[in-house]
Amino acid sequence: MDWNLILACAHHLAVFSLVGIFAAEFALIRPGLGGARLGQLARIDAAYGAVAGVVIVVGIVRVCFGGVDPWYYLANHAFWGKMWLFLIMGLLTIQPTIAIRRWAKAGGGTADYVVPEGEIGTSRRFVHLQAGVLLLIPIFAAAMARGYGS
Repeated sequence: MDWNLILACAHHLAVFSLVGIFAAEFALIRPGLGGARLGQLARIDAAYGAVAGVVIVVGIVRVCFGGVDPWYYLANHAFWGKMWLFLIMGLLTIQPTIAIRRWAKAGGGTADYVVPEGEIGTSRRFVHLQAGVLLLIPIFAAAMARGYGS
């Protein structure tokens, strides 16, 4: 059984799932958010965190047990750039996650609750910053895969 292939596929599927979930969150955090959409956003945000955890775990397993010598990754500047960008994305998601949980609690599942626009604007800025950082990660990944940063 080709574990390197299985780990690579699992890692890529997790990353693409993360991007899809992020896109859904990006689309939902907008003025007028409330009611059922707020509950949906809370579930999407929880899935975003869970899938990010899967990306990290599968990535670590891939580095340690994949078909490439772990020192290829550990000595590669592009790899560490990618890791720092992922960490920055994680830090940027703290504010929106806290806000989403607060909104969901304040809304209490009622259809008439609408999130204040000022709060939406703040969280949207963090999500937009995440999007900018996210665009850089595949650039570092492609560089690393081609031997740059060694």
